[in-house]
Amino acid sequence: MDTIVAQATANGRGGVGIVRVSGDLVTEITAQILGFSVNTKNGLTPRRAELLDFLDEKGEPIDNGIALFFPNPNSFTGEDVLELQAHGGPVVMDLLMRRVLNLGARAARAGEFSERAFLNGKMDLLQAEAIADLIESGSEQAARSALRSLQGEFSKQIQQLVTQLIELRLYVESAIDFPEEEIDFLKEGDVAGQLQKILNQVERVLQSAEQGALLREGMTIVIAGQPNAGKSSLLNLLAAKESAIVTDIPGTTRDLLKEQIEIDGLPIHIIDTAGLRESSDLVEIEGIRRSWQEIEQADLVLLLIDDQLGETDADRKIIMRIQEAGLNLSTNPLAKVFTKTDLSEKRSGLRLYNQSTDLAISVKTEEGMKELREFIKERAGYQTSGEGIFLARARHLNALQRASASLQQGQEQIINFHAGELLAEELRQAQNSLSEITGEFTSDDLLGEIFSSFCIGK
Repeated sequence: MDTIVAQATANGRGGVGIVRVSGDLVTEITAQILGFSVNTKNGLTPRRAELLDFLDEKGEPIDNGIALFFPNPNSFTGEDVLELQAHGGPVVMDLLMRRVLNLGARAARAGEFSERAFLNGKMDLLQAEAIADLIESGSEQAARSALRSLQGEFSKQIQQLVTQLIELRLYVESAIDFPEEEIDFLKEGDVAGQLQKILNQVERVLQSAEQGALLREGMTIVIAGQPNAGKSSLLNLLAAKESAIVTDIPGTTRDLLKEQIEIDGLPIHIIDTAGLRESSDLVEIEGIRRSWQEIEQADLVLLLIDDQLGETDADRKIIMRIQEAGLNLSTNPLAKVFTKTDLSEKRSGLRLYNQSTDLAISVKTEEGMKELREFIKERAGYQTSGEGIFLARARHLNALQRASASLQQGQEQIINFHAGELLAEELRQAQNSLSEITGEFTSDDLLGEIFSSFCIGK
């Protein structure tokens, strides 16, 4: 396999910069750069940091830094690995990279070090993905959950499910070999009961994974409404900074304003939009068009309504258009938030009206904001306690959902039709779906898609 090299630290200037090399040519490259061979008697000792000169092709020092050698298979990738820790300037990094490339290595693709670790059996696919998720985590909760995945908690649960499915498959397929006794054999082994236990466990894992996906992906909230409803003021309060200009002049916000916030560990992508109204101003018209684009893609739309005016015909037109765009008040994330309760002198907090829950807040006094934050978490299905939660991706949810569907179909086959052969096929499909998560059953195309999203040098 090719020897690969990449800068493992971020581009730019820093106190330390690391160049990582992995592959069959590591010992030769080490000898050329450090001036001696890699061994325990006369050279670089495995897994021990050495302060040395890094030499160019003329034998002159490029830099003085720390070298670390990890022999296979006891390395991150399972191959020989060399790490050169130099001073973190762009010129030094570039010189070291060029030196290694000239000695026969090639530049690593994004995620190729982690991909090799997976292919060489150093970790499963879940753990490899958790490395990228840990680096990209946007909150403490997300980082802790990614670490749980990296340490194998998610993998362990998937592997337990696969083991249970294999055992049940063996029993069912043995029953199929005795067709005249099949029904009694399946009943005697309590196949339906075992199947229900596995299905319940899949559902529990799916629930945890959904929480993990929320921590990883976050939630997109769009603040919408008529001009002067208090959208920019709410954005500033949630972001805890003056992100948007706030004035009494209607239509101040003409473009989208985006902020990243956190509510009890839940990452929120919040978007302030232009006031929704009829306008002849070309700039404002474009801002309103962009606002509708964001509304149609949001996880939650907070429709702000001035509590002094109450719900007007203009507000109802906005609600109707949102419903026509595919969002429905009873089943989709649209919430009415009445603002300026300090001026209307009405009660803040939750309001129940026509079997729907509305909110009322005052940005000025912050009354009702606690209820709004709790409402957002509830709509997201987010549980504040992160204990036992592991980070998950959309593909993990999809695989768990497919496994659950196969098991439910298997239940129907065994309960209604006593069809052992069809049950066995559904169990096989469920096992394959779960095995996709850890990478035991997957395609090269999927691997390429996953690792291409990683950082260079990981």
